[in-house]
Amino acid sequence: MKIGLVCPYNITIGGGVQEIVLSLQAELKKRGHIVKIITPLPRENEVVDLPDVIFVGSSTDLRSPTHTTVQVALTVDINKLEDVLKNEAFDVLHFHEPWVPVLSRQILQRSNAVNIATFHAKVPETQMSRTVAKVFTPYLKSVMNNLHQLTAVSYSAAEYAANLTDKPISIIPNGINLKIYKQKSPKTGKTPQNILFIGRLERRKGVKFLLNAFKLVSKEHPELKLIIAGDGPHRNKLEQLAKDLNLNNVEFLGYVTEQKKMELLSQADLFCSPAIYGESFGIVLLEAMASGIVTVAGNNSGYVDVLDGLGALSIINPQDSNEFARRIELLLYNDPLRELWVNWATTYVKKFNYPIIVDDYEKLYIQSVEKMRSQ
Repeated sequence: MKIGLVCPYNITIGGGVQEIVLSLQAELKKRGHIVKIITPLPRENEVVDLPDVIFVGSSTDLRSPTHTTVQVALTVDINKLEDVLKNEAFDVLHFHEPWVPVLSRQILQRSNAVNIATFHAKVPETQMSRTVAKVFTPYLKSVMNNLHQLTAVSYSAAEYAANLTDKPISIIPNGINLKIYKQKSPKTGKTPQNILFIGRLERRKGVKFLLNAFKLVSKEHPELKLIIAGDGPHRNKLEQLAKDLNLNNVEFLGYVTEQKKMELLSQADLFCSPAIYGESFGIVLLEAMASGIVTVAGNNSGYVDVLDGLGALSIINPQDSNEFARRIELLLYNDPLRELWVNWATTYVKKFNYPIIVDDYEKLYIQSVEKMRSQ
């Protein structure tokens, strides 16, 4: 098949959707499909040469409902777009985050392919976010009319779209490449040393609550170190908070490369991701599981979706510092519980391996194309 993966975000910079689109392309190409990514040119209009990537239009900064700034396509060269669709003659066009203006809608209005959508984001339950969602609702309804199949990475991600359509939404979770993560055994009998956070330093990630809980834990366990990897608009505030709490055992690393991230995961004793809202899934949780790291996570709906079964032990209310601190201590120092958790996670995370996830998408593509051809 000839497949087009439509990514509304700047594919040249990091991001969950971009990573999934690139991984999906790589796995599908291994299976013999012709797969191209359609995406906006980076905002700086720099020359980018990526294999099997088609740049249509240019990107600009947009503030998302989760208060994250992303680069999306707000202008499209219609003539170029029409030429691309005519010349490529895709069997399937797979739109990621089709609610994001304007690339998906412009393509959908001209598509003769099977049109499949995947919803990734969770619209936060805040007044501002609900207002933004209302603005996008008429736009998304018009987009829905041209979509043949709908998918979402979790029930949380499906919630917004489900309110706008009677079409069924299939849940196909995000994936992870298990081959690149080194599984390790629980560090029983060894005094834990490192707690790790990886993510963007913004309000919804809840890092200030991690600092408050860590203050309580470190009173009893001064040997512990908290490593915070990532950058963002709240970094200065968080560094100041760490100083105000007299936390000398907190290290802010800023942005880290993939190689450095792997190194940090290999050294961590506990992974904490205390996001309070806006999470539709939780790739970082899967990365920790794949690395054999016990995890503590915020009670947002996306993380609850991922941490099923025994994983529910990891869910806490980040804003309750005492509860947060107690769970950190429990999952750091109870060796039998740590071993039980890691054994569960080692098995559980296998179902998110990319080949399995791509199996589901490939099956959906084939069924949808066959259905269209039979009509």
